[in-house]
Amino acid sequence: MRKERKTVSDDKKLIEVQHLQQYFPAGGRGKKKKYVQAVDDVSFYIKKGETLGLVGESGCGKTTVGRTLLRLYEPTDGTIIYDGDVIFDKKKKIAVNMLPYRRKMQMVFQDPYASLDPRMTIGDIVGEAIDIHHLAANKKERRDKIISLLETVGLNSEHANRYPHEFSGGQRQRVGIARALAVNPEFIVCDRSEEPVSALDVSIQAQVVNMFEDLQNELGLTYLFIAHDLSVVRHISNRIGVMYLGKLVELADSYELITHSAHPYTKSLISAIPEADPIIARSSNRIPLEGDVPSPLNPPSGCRFRTRCPYADGLCAEKCPELREISAGHFAACHHLDKVK
Repeated sequence: MRKERKTVSDDKKLIEVQHLQQYFPAGGRGKKKKYVQAVDDVSFYIKKGETLGLVGESGCGKTTVGRTLLRLYEPTDGTIIYDGDVIFDKKKKIAVNMLPYRRKMQMVFQDPYASLDPRMTIGDIVGEAIDIHHLAANKKERRDKIISLLETVGLNSEHANRYPHEFSGGQRQRVGIARALAVNPEFIVCDRSEEPVSALDVSIQAQVVNMFEDLQNELGLTYLFIAHDLSVVRHISNRIGVMYLGKLVELADSYELITHSAHPYTKSLISAIPEADPIIARSSNRIPLEGDVPSPLNPPSGCRFRTRCPYADGLCAEKCPELREISAGHFAACHHLDKVK
């Protein structure tokens, strides 16, 4: 993999998310009605041409953030702004028609096995968005666009007539990327948090990640890159956000987060990154977390990380810490940052 990320010179915010909330009904009635609190009061922005990485344990809500941001799930609360346009605001009762924005905002889904229709050829899967948005004047132009998209992601014209089951996991991921690129988007949510590709050869993972970078450089794309592998995220991201049980607990520049992490949960995640050098690996200080992640059906009061945090006290149980700026561009949500080692 390449070692350095380009800097983002454009300060224009393409995506802004303010106090995003996503609760899913989980049974009960009236006052006893229960909700899965998948995402709770999450705020961030992504600059044009930037990659924001989002990491955390399985079930922390990072995939839900991506899908809610694109309004594949209608938000429970909060505000979503795209390129200066408010596309959702719960309090102001704004929920614009998303069809025009689907050309600008796309998603590469985490599971290339489940997200491709097994009854459709690859050509029809990639061409479906072209048909919906009327981007081709005739069949020949449509065919040429499909072949061009397949070639862009490292496939060829012969693959257009095949079905998803005839492809490997890495190839299916490329098909998913081609489908997202079919409408010439500006912003893509790349969800790699549970994908089967993560179990494949490391060289295939590197090829896919490097392809994301190449496409960003060529097409000027903006990414929200969701994954559980912090070593991959730090490679491709300009900034990284860390989520825990539906909350954003830390957000900083990629290098700053890795070298000067402030939140105890982030420190534990970073300590778990595998080290190739056995000498360094033996001398590294692993910070294990005790206990299990609480249920989002009934999260702890106050700080949601307190049940696994060695620094937790009564204040942590009473009050939820706010995400505050502790240095330039570095935000963390913890009552006891001065105690964290």
